[in-house]
This record gives sequence, structure tokens and C-alpha cells, in this order.
Amino acid sequence: MKKYLFLFFLILSIASFSQSKVSLISFADLNKKINQKNDTTYIYNFWATWCGPCVKEMPDFESINSEEKNRKVKVVFVSLDFANELESKVQTLINKKKVNSLVYLLNETDSNSYIDKISKSWSGAIPATLIINNEKGKRIFLEKPLTKLELTKLINF
Repeated sequence: MKKYLFLFFLILSIASFSQSKVSLISFADLNKKINQKNDTTYIYNFWATWCGPCVKEMPDFESINSEEKNRKVKVVFVSLDFANELESKVQTLINKKKVNSLVYLLNETDSNSYIDKISKSWSGAIPATLIINNEKGKRIFLEKPLTKLELTKLINF
């Protein structure tokens, strides 16, 4: 019995270690993270579980996050799903896709209160991506699906 219990906890710990836990975040807190001054390039990908192109591009973002971790490049997924769908939809999809990047669910009900603060050019459509390095003064915003090749070129700006 002890052997099976140990095996269960070992599998559980491996599963939880290898996948991200989705956290709720307010726009005020997200905005602080976006504007932090350091030498890391952040890729903020705004997405939702119901957005086919968003889900399709996730593996490319994950690949970049894994391959570029030694170059101070970090991917942050920001879900625009409803907060009450955190476990049932967002966490379920993150687990299914085996996402290891940082994942937030933006806990805001009024998208008009934050869209222009992310980018004046953002219509609100997703997928949308903000690539930012505050120390270098670089900021790129794109409102379209991105491939791994496009991401690679963009992070080398």
C-alpha cells in the first residue's frame, strides 16, 4: 500500500511541476509587471480558450519560452476568459497543452478599461501580443496570430 501511495504522490508532483497554475490578476497588477524595468524581454500573449487561432499558436510560444530562457526572454499568457472559467476551461486547456509558461487570467470585466493602455492600436481582437523590453525601450504590439519564425525575428529586435 505504501508503494502505491508513494507512486501516486510522485506522479502528482511531477504533473504539477511540469505545468503552469493559472492565477487571477487585476489589470493594475498586470500593468506593473508590463512596466517593470529590467533587461528581460517579455512576450505577453493575450488569448482565450474559445479563440481557435490563439490555441493553435500556443505551442510556438511555448517553444520560444523553452528555447530562449537563457537569453532572458519570457512568455506570459494572459487569458481573457471569464474569471469563473479559470478551472473549468482555462486551467483545463493549459494542462492539456502542457503549458509551462507563466499564465494569468485577467480578472477584469470591462475590456475598454485596459485595451488602450496595452496599445492604442489594439481593437480588442485576439490573439494579440505585446513584446516589450523596458530597459532597451522596445515595445512591439501585434494583433494577429504569430508563428515561431515571426516570434524569433521579433524578439531579436
